[in-house]
Amino acid sequence: MNISAVIIVKNGIKTIVKTLDSLKEFNDVVVYDNGSDDGTQEIVKNYNNTNLVIDEFLGFGPTKNRAASFAKNEWILSIDADEVISEELLNSLKVLQLKNGVIYELFRSNFYKGYKLKHSGWGLEKLERLYNKSETIFNDKLVHERVKTDGFKMEQLQGELEHYSYHSLSDFIQKADVYSTAYAKDNVGKKSSSPLKAVLNAKYSFFRTYILKRGFLDGYAGLVIAFSHMVTNFYKYIKLYELNLELKK
Repeated sequence: MNISAVIIVKNGIKTIVKTLDSLKEFNDVVVYDNGSDDGTQEIVKNYNNTNLVIDEFLGFGPTKNRAASFAKNEWILSIDADEVISEELLNSLKVLQLKNGVIYELFRSNFYKGYKLKHSGWGLEKLERLYNKSETIFNDKLVHERVKTDGFKMEQLQGELEHYSYHSLSDFIQKADVYSTAYAKDNVGKKSSSPLKAVLNAKYSFFRTYILKRGFLDGYAGLVIAFSHMVTNFYKYIKLYELNLELKK
């Protein structure tokens, strides 16, 4: 395949083996590591098709673009260190006739403790993940980054990307802190916020996830996800409020 798989990672030991095993048929896998100290780097070195790059984290969008610059091929399959290529998706990629002016989308399924989530907004997601780096890049957002798609035709690939992002309640707590901080830094001086906005957004986020998106049908996992969304949204806006206050000093 004339496609390079590109991964950014920090301390991904829980999932990196499954991820890299699913990419064994790729001749170029760039693993951009920004400071792992849990053995991730040693694992990556055991794979003959990987190119381990150790460098700084610049925010998700800029970091993914920097990682792609180390790829040997023009076509980039961007995946995370907690995502696994399914056999069906791999077969789709192997026979794909790549076309300029096209960005390829794929479906992603989400798991928590081995349970495949179907609701809570965590059912099948459609994501643009295969693109030509000479034609487009990720936007520069520090979090919730996306490939720039304006002017491109979108085509859907068969198969799924399996996402194993959360393994414990602690993972939800840690990521809520990371993502809320990145959001606040990304929007300081650009968006307004207030304690009231933080509270209202948090409450609505729980209601949307648990009720409107039927998170209650995912059992206790749905409750955990809804509460995590609520906490993340509260901290997003209260951190932004604090940063905006500091900016005015």
